[in-house]
Amino acid sequence: MVTFFEASLDTISVHHVGNQSQGEMYSLSDEPLELKDEVIPALLLQYFLKPFEKANEVYHLMHSSGDLFLNEVYNFTTKVFEDQQKFQEASDQLAKHLYSVSTHPNIKGGEFYVTYFKQVQIEGDLLDAIGIFKSENKETYLKVYPDQGGFAVDYEQEAININKLDKGVLIFNIEKDNGYKVVVVDKVTGGQDAAVYWKDEFLQLRIRNDSFNQTTNTLGVYKNFVTQKLDEEFDMSKADKIDLLNRSMKYFKEKETFDLDEFAEEVISNPEAITSFKNFKTQYEEEFDSPIADSFEISGNAVKKQARVYKSVLKLDKNFHIYIHGDKDLIEKGFDDGKAMNYYKVYFKEEA
Repeated sequence: MVTFFEASLDTISVHHVGNQSQGEMYSLSDEPLELKDEVIPALLLQYFLKPFEKANEVYHLMHSSGDLFLNEVYNFTTKVFEDQQKFQEASDQLAKHLYSVSTHPNIKGGEFYVTYFKQVQIEGDLLDAIGIFKSENKETYLKVYPDQGGFAVDYEQEAININKLDKGVLIFNIEKDNGYKVVVVDKVTGGQDAAVYWKDEFLQLRIRNDSFNQTTNTLGVYKNFVTQKLDEEFDMSKADKIDLLNRSMKYFKEKETFDLDEFAEEVISNPEAITSFKNFKTQYEEEFDSPIADSFEISGNAVKKQARVYKSVLKLDKNFHIYIHGDKDLIEKGFDDGKAMNYYKVYFKEEA
């Protein structure tokens, strides 16, 4: 999704933003950071950009009122894209804006970086991008070095691990009228109540409704339907539920395009369950204001991501786990009156 082989770090300003509910303040630098050698920019590129290589979701900046110009991050970044001489001023304003939303007691203070990158690639386009980052977690590092014919050990506290970016966002200079193309990293700390401030309060994002998002949402809605809703209307064993999940994953892996009616007939089959699923899908769309098209191109990356959380394991007390990957007709459930226990009978040809 995002690559930085040709990217360069043009400008960077560093500030410190505390938590105002804890009585902490913010501290602003007077001017951009001067990078005196080639090592530091290379390390910063790795620290800031490498986490975005696995970012699949693309967002847009937005405002709850519908007026995009009321989004502070949109306003400040637009000024920089239009006139890079306003970079330092905009970085100050961004730091103040982050401080204004840092009110939850569990939000950690930390260094706040605003950067201007050139030649960052997203979806095949080489673009300028503004990066905004915050480091909240620090670590202690040991340093071993030669000393008087042997070695000595020292340490450095409150250091930053360049392989662990806490929070970051890249705002690309494209699709301005839609709120730009935006990708985000948000390592959750301090609990969910504290976590929402980065995406929801500071940035104010809405996810782009593309094939990745459509695929993710459809698989997620279907999984919730099978695991939560079916029990209310149908008498189903866990093995049957796992079979329904496996069949849906098989459909998404084999097809290039999703079609709601085709999916319902091939995967769900039962007319009453099909009607229930379509109603469940409609309720989701209304509740989360996230429409899902009846037909869309399937995203392979989204399928791979969802496959990790699709469970095909039948857990039996604490003694056995049965992994069901194929034909559910090869497994039978029964009840043993003598032992007063349930049992499963499994058919197979060879033992691996």
